[in-house]
Amino acid sequence: MSKDAVGTFLGRRRAAQILGAGAVGLFGAACAGPGTAKGGDKGASSVPSPAASGEKVDGKISFAHWRAEDKAAFEELVAGFGKAHPGAVVRQDISPSNDYQSSALQRIRGGSVGDVFTAFRGAQFVDMAKAGLFADLSDQPWRSRFDPKYVKDGRSGGKQLGFPYQVVFNMPVVNKELVEKASRGKAPKDWDSFLALCDRLKSQGHTPIAWPGGDPGNAGQLFNCMVMNNAPSPDMCTRIESGEYKCTDDWFITTLKQYAQLRPFFQSDATGTAMEPCQQIFADGKAAMLATGSYDIAAIRKLKARFDVDLLAPITTSADKAKYDGIYNATFILGVNAEAKSPRAAVTFVEHLSKPQVAGRYANATRQHVSVKGVEYTDPDLKAISPWLEKKTLAAPRFQFVDLDIRGAVEGACTAVVGGKSPQKAAEEAQRVVDQKRSK
Repeated sequence: MSKDAVGTFLGRRRAAQILGAGAVGLFGAACAGPGTAKGGDKGASSVPSPAASGEKVDGKISFAHWRAEDKAAFEELVAGFGKAHPGAVVRQDISPSNDYQSSALQRIRGGSVGDVFTAFRGAQFVDMAKAGLFADLSDQPWRSRFDPKYVKDGRSGGKQLGFPYQVVFNMPVVNKELVEKASRGKAPKDWDSFLALCDRLKSQGHTPIAWPGGDPGNAGQLFNCMVMNNAPSPDMCTRIESGEYKCTDDWFITTLKQYAQLRPFFQSDATGTAMEPCQQIFADGKAAMLATGSYDIAAIRKLKARFDVDLLAPITTSADKAKYDGIYNATFILGVNAEAKSPRAAVTFVEHLSKPQVAGRYANATRQHVSVKGVEYTDPDLKAISPWLEKKTLAAPRFQFVDLDIRGAVEGACTAVVGGKSPQKAAEEAQRVVDQKRSK
């Protein structure tokens, strides 16, 4: 998940989930309406307002996204929408997350899919906005249903182009029983106490941290926590990409040294481990922490994990210097295609998804928090981690990178250190890539 993750690039299992024919017909909302000019950085025009209560729309629209694991949940939501609009059809066009990351822009711009579409926060959203894919949703009356904290992640050029639907926490998921026993009921508030927790977990016969170092998309989630309190500013990745900060700066070298300190606490062959084995050893109770994010809770439940879960971000500084408790990401950004054949249908469908009762059904069915206000979480896992919605969290900094080669080099330095490379050498090699990309 996702969760793209979950932002997120997601695990390989998710990348392997390819739905046949790429589309499933479902009842939903649609209605022919006037075309709109292309949006985003090229100057979006607004779509029509959604259908009024009791007013019906007809037609066909495509809903393009990457969440194959949410197909059934969306089928239910669309079917409910179809009761209000019996003459309408919404077709889900689902691609694996990796394919969606690489090819969605071209497919949606081509007009064959995506009257309503989604975007990963970060590079993909930026590219789609620059390409003018989004219609301007700034004036939609239902925008007030979303929490302002998360709405900003769907803005570009002063316009509200999309609405992030999912709120995930890109930080380690923990086996609550194991961690509370080892921590004696006190969550670690600084780096030394986090290392001490890991040491106690290891002495008790557990792998402290399951980390998918062989899966770059998921391995990079730990990076968010490791830099959040070390960096001089919350936009640290933007500044690395611009050249203002360097991988050889003291704060980043410190981060790499801390990765080196974690080497004994990862599973064996950590840099070569894929996502699925990490999920399995965590679900089996052999690992105390899964260093990915809340988007993996649904997956570990499918693997028969029976223990209570919580979240725990390593605090890499002293307690008094820590600015953030953890990491969140607002992603799965819902947008309306500026070239939608039935723009009123498309915006009416998105408006439907924004209703608290509808968003709540999605959240509880998928074990994902949402950005819509007033949602009642009934799923036990969502209820357990809901306090994190109120904590001091930073938007996942890894998605500040627009150039994915630069992101890969920076996060790759962390993986290289876990694999045995010296922090200084790994930093220098990453900075060379950054410099090369910036010189082009």
